[in-house]
Amino acid sequence: MVRPAPKPRFARQPPQVRRQALIAATIECLKRYGHEGLSIRTISAQAGVSVGLINHHFPNKDELVAAAYRHINSELIAGMQAAVARAGNSPQARMRAFLEAWFSAPSLDADALAVWVVFWGLYRHSRLIQRAHRETYQGYVDLLRGMLAELVPQPRTARNARSPRGARSVAAPVDLRLAAIGLTALLDGLWLEWCLVPGTFRPAEAVELCEAWVAHLVRRNAAAAAR
Repeated sequence: MVRPAPKPRFARQPPQVRRQALIAATIECLKRYGHEGLSIRTISAQAGVSVGLINHHFPNKDELVAAAYRHINSELIAGMQAAVARAGNSPQARMRAFLEAWFSAPSLDADALAVWVVFWGLYRHSRLIQRAHRETYQGYVDLLRGMLAELVPQPRTARNARSPRGARSVAAPVDLRLAAIGLTALLDGLWLEWCLVPGTFRPAEAVELCEAWVAHLVRRNAAAAAR
């Protein structure tokens, strides 16, 4: 006689604790099964709770996946911000701390690539993922752009008696917006390369490559400011 599968057992927990446990189960299922194999039932089995409990906290699977995206991004950004804060006031040390945090766990995790592939695939068509991206990504951009501004100081507005308003703006040798985009692309490319073929390079080598890119930017900015 085949016995029915035991019903999931769970202890009563605060809503926020339960939501975090469901998000963690969703991330684990995304690693194992990808989006096609992801369902409320697989998540409930991973979390050891009933389907009804999941529906109580999240109205549908898409909401749960978006919450997982927001959680992963927020955790990564918080880790990098903490690393930068511990580095002190030196702009060079702060940038190195950021890069070392980027090329280390949990950011540098080959298993996590499956999760990001799902997020990237959903981004174009999911307003929930797009909103979660906007909510978290700006913090990352602001952090990176702020560190670049410390390394590549922008010229102040110069006084000019011939100007009707008494001042004229001086063109910046380096566009910090474009610099942040360029460094982000380098970081993402190296991260993806390592996740696909981890033996291609060591994390320390990736840090050196990025520092060389930033050093070139600093030299170019100094040369342009001197002209």
